Amino acid sequence: MNDAVTPITCAIIVFLFALQHYGTHRVGFLFAPIILAWLICMSALGVYNIIYWNPQVYMALNPVYMFKFLKKTKKSGWMSLGGILLCMTGSEAMFADLGHFSYSAIQLAFTSLVYPALILGYMGQAAYLTKHHDFDSSYQIGYYISVPEAVRWPVLVLAIMASVVGSQAIISGTFSIINQSQALSCFPRVKVVHTSAKVHGQIYIPEINWMLMVLCIAVTVGFRDTKHMGNASGLAVITVMLVTTCLTSLVMMLCWHRPPVLALAFFVFFGSIEALYFSASLTKFLDGAWVPLLLALILVAVMFVWHHTTVKKYEFDLHNKVTMEWLLALCDRLGMVRVPGIGLVYTDLTSGVPANFSRFVTNLPAFHRVLVFVCVKSVPVPRVLPAERYLVGRVGPPGHRSYRCIVRYGYRDVHQDVDSFETELVESLASFIRLDALFRCSDARSDADYERENAFTVIGSNPLRRRISYDDTHDSASSVEIRVESPTGSNGTNTMELTAMPAAAPRVVKRVRFLVDPGSPDVEDKQMLEELHELCEAREAGTAFIMGHSHVKAKPGSSLLRRLAIGYGYNFLRRNCRGPDVVLRVPPASLLEVGMVYVL
Repeated sequence: MNDAVTPITCAIIVFLFALQHYGTHRVGFLFAPIILAWLICMSALGVYNIIYWNPQVYMALNPVYMFKFLKKTKKSGWMSLGGILLCMTGSEAMFADLGHFSYSAIQLAFTSLVYPALILGYMGQAAYLTKHHDFDSSYQIGYYISVPEAVRWPVLVLAIMASVVGSQAIISGTFSIINQSQALSCFPRVKVVHTSAKVHGQIYIPEINWMLMVLCIAVTVGFRDTKHMGNASGLAVITVMLVTTCLTSLVMMLCWHRPPVLALAFFVFFGSIEALYFSASLTKFLDGAWVPLLLALILVAVMFVWHHTTVKKYEFDLHNKVTMEWLLALCDRLGMVRVPGIGLVYTDLTSGVPANFSRFVTNLPAFHRVLVFVCVKSVPVPRVLPAERYLVGRVGPPGHRSYRCIVRYGYRDVHQDVDSFETELVESLASFIRLDALFRCSDARSDADYERENAFTVIGSNPLRRRISYDDTHDSASSVEIRVESPTGSNGTNTMELTAMPAAAPRVVKRVRFLVDPGSPDVEDKQMLEELHELCEAREAGTAFIMGHSHVKAKPGSSLLRRLAIGYGYNFLRRNCRGPDVVLRVPPASLLEVGMVYVL
């Protein structure tokens, strides 16, 4: 790459990454025409070169010639396979968008358009080279020298535009993979911006975007040679193919339940071909192929440290949790004070009381009148239906007003803003209170038996759930109203109202209406109405988000590598990446952090 091309390439890279925050959907309408024009152009040039230079070149499709080539050239032919990988790099870019398009769309496009265009383009280049043996690959690119002089510059411009589109696919695929890895706790928390309100999956990650830009510029300036870049790209592509083959073999046995013999045959057939190319690519290690391996090792180290420490932190919380009975007994001894409002205690545990909250109430014997242990879980599915997102259960006796809510998100779900989340959470609690009272009235079991089960209710999928509507108004009367009435508004229904008296000064009030069926047993349940009334008062008083602020230390006697990974690596990533309060969009004014030291 000469001195004139390098600045132009760097400028194109900066321009490409600077456009990412606008989102692919804003400029995506240009992508399909550019790629279609490039594939048609490549096919047309291939057909022209085949007819003009060597019509018999179609015989090269016979795989027998590959074996004859390797038999004749031996070691030098095997080593040349590493350079041949450059022919397939770029065509795999479309598979990076599997999260944005369906399998059938990509399969149809690849088999009917992309693959034939590639075959015709390379056959045309081979036909040209059979008549021009004096071609010097050190100074000229084989494809462009086979392009007729009259259309060489237009083809070059179209090729640059097509490479930009292909790079966009890789960038979008990187954003999707990082987002999914973050949801599965395999990558540090980063900012994810959804650039399109209509197209789900169009995301932008600023930190990853600028890191990729710096790396691309560094590789361009450092190599200044397309040959070295091709070696690096080739090794990366064949490594991905080899890993994909291994994982597909496991999926065939574990997920598709195919016979192990079939999976082994698949692995041996495709794996042997890919291993041949992979071994040839390793011979180019010092000629640029070391770059993707180094970057892969750094990325794997970061992901391993983050995931391993996250799992160990969860195990620490699991072993140090306390029971609700212990908390109730502690409250009696310390004379615990219940302050107005709702306290949302974030924890990874689905049972018991987290250790950070027990230390909090031990040192500050007071917590909110309504206490909710919130556990946000990322499940390994793309999306969770809103009707199945909230699982609500009771913690302790009903009079304690403590609940547990498990909120489930898929790795492609968008986290809600705090106002919507708080509203839906209170709605789910109200639905659970009503259903709980209904089941208690219709069930012959005692309250003690019911509480010991600590069962969760999926709020939303239960057919007994009724609509709960909230009206946030600026009311000078500042009243909180609970209306129990029929959804149809018939004249024969019983209507009951509970009103919380306001403070002297006017303020913003959350008005709540609960609609239930007439004649239901829970209409007469005074305990349910009292519990709903307290929930409304707590919502009006405000919500506090209680989260742990952790610091991780390695156990005494740990190895040097473990101390470096946990004590320095994880803490460095935690301090320089986005905190859980930012990811969950918790307002700073309502945040209460509890310090916790983890010795792992």
